[in-house]
Order: sequence, then structure tokens, then C-alpha cells
Amino acid sequence: MPTHSEVRLVPYEAKDVFEMVGDIGKYPDFLPWCAGARIRKEEVVEGHKVITADLIIAYKMFRERFSSEVTLYPETLKVDISYKDGPFKYLNSHWKVRPLDEGSEIDFYVDFEFKSRMLQSMVARVFTKAVHKMVSAFIDRADALYGPDSTPKVD
Repeated sequence: MPTHSEVRLVPYEAKDVFEMVGDIGKYPDFLPWCAGARIRKEEVVEGHKVITADLIIAYKMFRERFSSEVTLYPETLKVDISYKDGPFKYLNSHWKVRPLDEGSEIDFYVDFEFKSRMLQSMVARVFTKAVHKMVSAFIDRADALYGPDSTPKVD
């Protein structure tokens, strides 16, 4: 039902942005409505890191847990999210990060439908605003991690 696609430019290294998006355990630190994250399994499948994770999404009286499988493709800087279990009929999402001469381009896509018509109706009214806020939270996180006022990374 609701589908959203958004492309944003950031002045940060594509590899850094890719790693930030793939760091699911940190989502509760910066992502609105993300009340918890639990990594259930990490494995390498066909040369790619695959993470099975649970996220708890909370907004007002609504609180739901859902599980997804996140596949990281470092060679193409793509993150694919496939739905496993929870309140959705389906959820398809991806992040693609493309290096530019100065910074990188972030391409985010999400398509989902809730099992509950009531929940679907509630979300439909605020969907676009909520997704923009979520993507902005990732941009703010990149600013905090990699911007001029951030603490330098130690390798």
C-alpha cells in the first residue's frame, strides 16, 4: 500500500554511510519511534553479511515488534531488508548508497502493508511525514558521526 522513495545527497563517504545504515543495533539511539533493536543472528551467506533482527516500533499507544532479514552488499553499497514476522502483510525496503565526487547519494525505498486495517488507516494519514522524518534521522546521524563537529573515528 504505502510506498515511498527518496534520494538525498550527503557530504560523506559512501562506505561510511553504508556502514551506518547497516549498524542496526544503534537504531534506537537515533531513529524516531524505534524503542529497541535486537540482533538475533549474523551470518555470511554467499559472501554477504545477513543480519536477522527484531525492531520494536513505538508511537503513542502503538507498540509492535517485527523481524526482518537485512542483507549487506558492500561491493554495491546496497542494503536489502526483507520482512520475516510481525504486524505487516509485507514489507520491502532497500538503501542504496552511491559514491559521488563530493560525498554520496542515498536512495531509500520502502513499500509495506499492515495486517490490521485500523493500523493501516492510522499510518496512511502520517506516512509521508513519518518516512521523511526517518530519513532525516539517518542524515542527522551521519552529520553527528562524520560532520565537522563529530569525534574523529579511530581505526
